[in-house]
Amino acid sequence: MWLLSDARNDAVLARAIRRLPRGSGVIFRHYHLDPAARAARFAALRKLGRTRGLVLVLAGSAALAKRWGADGAYGDATTLGRRTGGLRLATAHGPRELRRAAGADAVLLSPVHATRSHPGGRVLGPLRFQLLARLSRRPVIALGGMTARRAARLQCHGFAAIDGLS
Repeated sequence: MWLLSDARNDAVLARAIRRLPRGSGVIFRHYHLDPAARAARFAALRKLGRTRGLVLVLAGSAALAKRWGADGAYGDATTLGRRTGGLRLATAHGPRELRRAAGADAVLLSPVHATRSHPGGRVLGPLRFQLLARLSRRPVIALGGMTARRAARLQCHGFAAIDGLS
């Protein structure tokens, strides 16, 4: 189970993190903050996550994630950069990006369902998600309108959500 952070869930993020089961993860995005504020917010949430036994991944390059003390990096295959020892989670929205993510540890494939992040945007749907997931050489995590109930119906290596977990 992966919780993605952004401006929408920032006010309830600490509470959501406290509710995550041990072994879950947080993907810290917070693109809306300037670099100094973003680093400070990450440090505070990293401390909370560590006390809960969570994995904290930073959206950005693997080098930046290492400097900030993150457990890994999240982004498209080109943004992640060279491996620096941490977990690498790549984003993909179709077959081309899925192929590019072959060097990642896992792939977040999206959007499975409609989301508030991209209202009216094109979705994969459960069937196309399953077909694409089978093409991946890496574990696939479902993202986009996901809840635990929806994830249970898919053959995937977990799910990630913004609203569904906060």
